[in-house]
Amino acid sequence: MPLTLLPLLSTTLLYVLYYLISTFKFDVQILTASVPYDYLLQLVVAYALYALSKRVWVFLVLHALLMGVLYVGNAVKISFFGGPIMPDDVFALQSLLLILDGWRFFAAAIPLAAIASLLLFNFTMRHWSAYLASLAVILLGITVVYKPSTILDPLDGYFGNSVWDQRSNYVWRGATLYTLLESARYFAAAEVIPDADMAQEAADNLLTAHRIDAIPVSALPVASKNEAAAKTFTPRNIHIVLLESFWDPSVLKKAKYKQNPLSPEFRDLWKSAEYSHALSPVFGGFTANSEFEVLCGFPAVKDAVKFERQLLNDVPCLPHLLADKGYRTIASHPNVPVFWNRVNAYKRMGFQTYWSLEDFVQDDMNREFMSDNTLYRQVLEKISGSLEARQPMLDYIVTYFGHWNYPLSESRPNKVSSSSEIEEVSAYANTVYYKSRELLAFINDMRKRDPDGIIVVFGDHLPFLGENFAGYVESGVLTANRSEFTPAMFKTYVSTPMLIIDGKRGPLKIGSLPLYQVPKLLLDLLNFNEPSIMDYTAPLPGMRVRPLPGLHFNILADGTVDMCKEPPYSDACQLSSRWLENVSIVSNDIFMGRQFTRPKYVPEKQPEPMPTEVAVIQSVVGEK
Repeated sequence: MPLTLLPLLSTTLLYVLYYLISTFKFDVQILTASVPYDYLLQLVVAYALYALSKRVWVFLVLHALLMGVLYVGNAVKISFFGGPIMPDDVFALQSLLLILDGWRFFAAAIPLAAIASLLLFNFTMRHWSAYLASLAVILLGITVVYKPSTILDPLDGYFGNSVWDQRSNYVWRGATLYTLLESARYFAAAEVIPDADMAQEAADNLLTAHRIDAIPVSALPVASKNEAAAKTFTPRNIHIVLLESFWDPSVLKKAKYKQNPLSPEFRDLWKSAEYSHALSPVFGGFTANSEFEVLCGFPAVKDAVKFERQLLNDVPCLPHLLADKGYRTIASHPNVPVFWNRVNAYKRMGFQTYWSLEDFVQDDMNREFMSDNTLYRQVLEKISGSLEARQPMLDYIVTYFGHWNYPLSESRPNKVSSSSEIEEVSAYANTVYYKSRELLAFINDMRKRDPDGIIVVFGDHLPFLGENFAGYVESGVLTANRSEFTPAMFKTYVSTPMLIIDGKRGPLKIGSLPLYQVPKLLLDLLNFNEPSIMDYTAPLPGMRVRPLPGLHFNILADGTVDMCKEPPYSDACQLSSRWLENVSIVSNDIFMGRQFTRPKYVPEKQPEPMPTEVAVIQSVVGEK
């Protein structure tokens, strides 16, 4: 058999093999009608790779690895998170490798290292076909980067494109064609840094739009904005706890838990807040986007980690604003410090201190995950001096225990059993058993030590419960395919328990609150009356907006969920869509651009040890 037929043979055999693995192992099946296009494009890739290869055996290994990443890698990500690999995932690769351990680390690292090394080892330009292949690759690369519409317009016109349903895009096109199109779309949809006029117009639209306060009056310390404006800024400690994968598994009726996983005492406390929920921007991962929202007051709207490449400036987020008021601002997370670029992100947001894994005694571990119990205890020991000195502080804690695949230690035996055959359903329930009880002990201790302090606890995202939402599907909570979600399912998909305890006033009844609206609420509780970036994302009249990649939904005043996926839009969706466009422009200006819309004010100089009065307030927004 001539060697020139080798790419044809390898492509055919590998395509069939990976198609079967994707279909039967991960339930991700490329549409039959799209297979010819995808297969032919992969065949072109194979011949280009073959032309640039010195050794046949290395070509075969490389081809198998590359197709494995494209077809099996995408299927794995779809089964875990509901969507395929996106270009921005390249920037999250470091964090992925940091979080994996044992065989999982090597399963991810070895193929990537092999592809890179074999490409270098096997590269050749000894034949005219190699020059032709190089020309084609370079021409395609230039087109993707500088003229992506040349590729997108005709192919999107033929195959269609869903801005919110990437799984459907993948199965409509196949892995190779999908990768080409999304790479081109990445460059076509690159973030635009607005000029002064564009940024100021968007800011004016947001600030002058008629709004009503979406936080219930009962949740605020004053009855009206006029009364709030008359009050003086009142420093109080704020303790924020982001709980890894914290959720209430009792809604999984088919699990038939023998014991309720959630602590009864925590449930009673949560009930007093009428079961308030946070609306998270993510599912199953990307914790940093939930952090960005709860600290900076802007929505994370794309399928990318905001900390990695879209937080380039020093920004007056909640830590920065409070530090300017004399607060001590501390972030604690028992993971390696560089994960999700937290070292740089925390500094840019205004944290003065960041305690990471090496700053804690690792005396109570669940495999590599530090228990919440020892994390809370050690943080309290570290901040006890400030508590006793009555120095105001922002105490921000990100827990790590509760991460998939939910390991426990010998000191934490399984307490909850389930009839479910999905492994994660039982494993997660036992994790929540301990997380909720350790959380309640922390809350009770903190309320005794700091009775006037504000305590915020919430889950960063829902837990992973098996491939293709298996644990949720089993109980009818979600469907296996996100394209089949009902509006109520979309709300469930991002809803996690939240408690905001306003000192001696107790838990607030806040309903379902998008995480990006938490900082504004906290500033209101402190009677903070200066302009801030949180003013731009004040809620629209009669609705709360939860953006997700490619879509958003509104929770209306009557509690109904209004989905905004694609035209024709409802009146509410048209309003919220225009609002989100303006929010995006201002966000790009503040976090990545020249900050034309950054509110201008002079930080007051406070007498030690506690600030009591506001010295200067400048409310000129957009001054140049």
